[in-house]
Amino acid sequence: MTQLFDTDTIESMRTSMQTWQNDAYDSFAKKMSDKEHLFPCIPATQGFRLNHFRFAFILDPREEKAVEELATLLKEYSETSRDTGNFSSLIVLFETPLDLIQEYSVEDYEALFWSLLNRVSELDEIQWPDHIPTEADNNIWEFCFHGQQYFVYCGTPAHKQRESRRTDVFTLAITPRWVLDEFNRSPELSQKIKDNIRTRLEAYDSAPAHPELKKYGQDDNYEWKQYFLRDDETALSECPFHKLWKNNNEKA
Repeated sequence: MTQLFDTDTIESMRTSMQTWQNDAYDSFAKKMSDKEHLFPCIPATQGFRLNHFRFAFILDPREEKAVEELATLLKEYSETSRDTGNFSSLIVLFETPLDLIQEYSVEDYEALFWSLLNRVSELDEIQWPDHIPTEADNNIWEFCFHGQQYFVYCGTPAHKQRESRRTDVFTLAITPRWVLDEFNRSPELSQKIKDNIRTRLEAYDSAPAHPELKKYGQDDNYEWKQYFLRDDETALSECPFHKLWKNNNEKA
C-alpha cells in the first residue's frame, strides 16, 4: 500500500492521522496558499494548488527507521512522479519532537540533513547515473536516487531570518530534474517567473537572498549549496555528500 498521498487523499483520512501529521500538513498548506504573505517559489504554490505534490509522513529523522522509510518512498516516487503533474514534488514531513525543536540550531539541522541524505543514498538499489558526476564540486552534480536526478530543499523550525526555509517540522521538498527542465523550456517565460520569485523572496525573508542561489549548470554554481541554506550568508566549504563518494571510492 502506498504511503505517498495527494492533497485529496490527506483530506479524506484526517480522522485517522496523528496530531503531528495534521498539524504539519496544515502548516505547510498555509505556507503555500497564504495570499497576504506570498511564498516566493511560484511553481511550488502552483504545484500545491493543482494537487501535483505527493506527501509522505516519516518518523523522527534521527532514527534509522526514518532513513529506510525515506529510501522506500523515494524509490516509489521515482517510479511514479511523471504521473503526478508538471509541477510535481515529493514533500516529506518528519515527526519533529519537542527536544529537536528546542535544542537544534540551524547548523545542527544542516548536519542532520546531510547525514540523512548520505544514509538514504547508501540504500539506493540503482547505480548512480553515468552522466552525473559523483563529485559534488562539479557544476552539474546533483543528488540522484533510483536513477533520477533531484533538487532537494530543506526547511527547519530553527530558521528565523529566512522565512522561506522555516517550517514547523523538519521538511524536505524533493523535485525531479525533469520538472525543472520543463519549467525552463521557455527561457523568456521562466526568466520572468524567476525575476518575480526573487522579488517575492526579498519581501518574504528578513535576510538578503543567499549568494549561492544560482542557475543549474552555471560555471560557479554548486547545487548542493542550495539544498540547505543557512540563516546567514555563510555556507559549508566542502559538501558532506562529496566525502561519502570519496570514501566509497577509496574502499573500492
